[in-house]
Amino acid sequence: MRIDKELKRRLEGRSLYWLAKQSKVSYMTVWRTAKGSEPSLTTVQKLATALGCQPGDLLVRVEQKARKK
Repeated sequence: MRIDKELKRRLEGRSLYWLAKQSKVSYMTVWRTAKGSEPSLTTVQKLATALGCQPGDLLVRVEQKARKK
């Protein structure tokens, strides 16, 4: 997810802690999501609302390797 990038672009000087307070999502969930953990759709919606953007602005497609059978 692009949380750090959108936070910096839209609200220069704000921290992940600020985002957690604004979105009412726990700091650990925000931190984990910013570091690459897969968030729930509810979390994405709350973060997007707090940042004033669309959920798609936060998402990045990541190719996964095909499983070997």
